[in-house]
Parts: sequence; C-alpha cells; structure tokens
Amino acid sequence: MLEKKTYKDAGVDLDTGNEFVKKIRPLVKSTFRPEVMTDIGGFGSLFSLNIEKFKRPVLVSATDGVGTKLRIAFMMDKHDTIGIDLVAMCVNDLITLGAEPLFFLDYISTSKLIISKAEQIIKGIIDGCKQANCSLIGGETAEMPSFYKNEEYDLVGFATGIVDDDKIIDGSTITVGDKLIGIKSSGLHSNGFSLVRKVLFDHLNLDINSKVEGIEESIGEELIKPTKIYAKAIQNLIRDFNIHGISHITGGGLLENIPRILPRGCKALIYKDSWDTPPIFRLIKEKGNIDEDEMYRTFNNGIGMVMAVPSKDLDDILIRLKGLKEVAFNIGEITQREKGEKPIKLI
Repeated sequence: MLEKKTYKDAGVDLDTGNEFVKKIRPLVKSTFRPEVMTDIGGFGSLFSLNIEKFKRPVLVSATDGVGTKLRIAFMMDKHDTIGIDLVAMCVNDLITLGAEPLFFLDYISTSKLIISKAEQIIKGIIDGCKQANCSLIGGETAEMPSFYKNEEYDLVGFATGIVDDDKIIDGSTITVGDKLIGIKSSGLHSNGFSLVRKVLFDHLNLDINSKVEGIEESIGEELIKPTKIYAKAIQNLIRDFNIHGISHITGGGLLENIPRILPRGCKALIYKDSWDTPPIFRLIKEKGNIDEDEMYRTFNNGIGMVMAVPSKDLDDILIRLKGLKEVAFNIGEITQREKGEKPIKLI
C-alpha cells in the first residue's frame, strides 16, 4: 500500500511559511503610510489614494529584480542589503516620471524557506521602503523544491507611485541648451554583474575577501554595496524646480538610458572628465580589457541618475543637492542633433 505523503514530504513546509509571516508582520507594518488599509497575509492589499492634492492623478508602476548581484549575496552569505537593491531598482524607475512612490510588493522564490535568511532579505526591503517613503503592503514567498540550488533564491519587486498629469516628467520639454546633472551612484548598483564576476572572479581569480589597491573594502564588500535610492532628493527638487527629464542609469548605462528621454532633434553631450570614476569601474575596465563604449553602455561609471534642467537653474539645483547630502556634477548639455547623428556623444 502506498505510504501517505504530505506537501512537506515534497519539500514545501506550509508551517514554516506561516511562521515567517508572523515574524515579519511587525517589521512590515513599520513601513505603513496612513493610506494602508490592510494587514499583510490577506489575498490582496488595500491602499486608499489621497487625491486631494492632485487635479488629475496618474498611477505609475514599475517592476524589476537585482539580476546576478544575487550571486554576490550568496557568496558572502549576506542578505540584509539585497532587499534595498530590489526597492531601489523599482523606485528609481518610478521617480524618473516625477512620481511619488506609494507602495511596494515583493516576490521571493527559493528551494527551501530558511526563516533567518528570509527575514534578513525582508529587513533590507523594509529599509529600502523607508528610504523611499513607500509602504511594503504585501508579497509572495514561494518554496520551489529542486527548482533552485540549495539555499539560493530569486527576488522580484513591484512598485506603484502617483503623479499629477500636468507634472509628469517624460523628457518632452527637454530642449537645446539644457544642462545635464549627474547624481553620484553608491557603486555598481545592480547592473553588469555577469561581466563583473567574469572579470574579477574568473579572469583575475579574486575572491570576496580579496583586497585590491585603491579600494578600501574587500572586493565582496565593494560589490555588495546597495543601490542608492534617489526618491527623497528627486521629490525635493521637483517641488521647487522645473526638471525637464530624468534618466535612471541602470542596465544600458549612460549610453542607452539617457537617449530614452531625449526628444527627436536633441543630442546629449557628456563630459567624461566632469566627475571622478570610482576605482571599482577603473579596475574592471583595465583588468577586463573593456573598451570605453562597452563600459558606458554596461555600467553607471559613478553616475546613478541624470537630470536635464534649464541652464538658468543649474547652479541652484547643484546647491540644493549638496544641501540634501547628494554629490552631483554638471556632466553635460543638450545640443542640436543633426540627421544621422547618434543621440549621445562622449567628449
């Protein structure tokens, strides 16, 4: 006679999942804005929109993951910051449209749910939500036996924000003569890690504890630095300044992300020497024998967010960003784009 089997025998422990929800509930509730109407654990989450300050409110949504940066977290067995990366990758996209982040949802899938590790991931997500002033209102944790290697996991994030229709920033008002402001990144952020690992670990045979001249931290500590969240700084700026366009320098680097916001007939000139490229990027370029264009279309090279602004506001915006504890540079300008020209040029 066939022995009775349970879901737990197949590798999915429902009791562990329930215990995890109980553990993280008070942590998650610490992110709740006043608009949140439901606790976590239900079939859905309710968020009451306060539209009194909007004439024609428009919802903005974004979803993303953190790619193979997860491999660095696995190598280091460090899981308390990768959630910040997850929030950042979604929220930094939202704010390019002038949106105020409202709420966030996460998806964690793993071969076997280990509560202590999952709790660290959630703590990072909560930290990221607090930095962005948005609420973590729900999510999904899936045990998928034999689908992932033991103790490995994947992450996906979903964010929603709001902006008034007449305050949407879509690049359509960018014009010749605008200046480009670049806000410093916190490091590699969450892009290009497949190439990073190939250069540093496969080619140079470094490991996460290796020290390299010019970089204070170990290689692992440098690579795991969480992606910077720019939400509060951008919200502060758009309150008082007319920002014509915002580009999140994510996958595709400067060369592919800045053109995404440019109107036809506009070209971005980037002054390569207007900021100091952090040592980690120089190391990857030199030791990987990577050409300049490949670097600028794969990595942020030290610039995490770019804004096109009226030239008359350049100095005031730079001063404001300094007051907000952001490091920013005038990294270029908008010029006329002639027929057949590329939309961006490094000079």
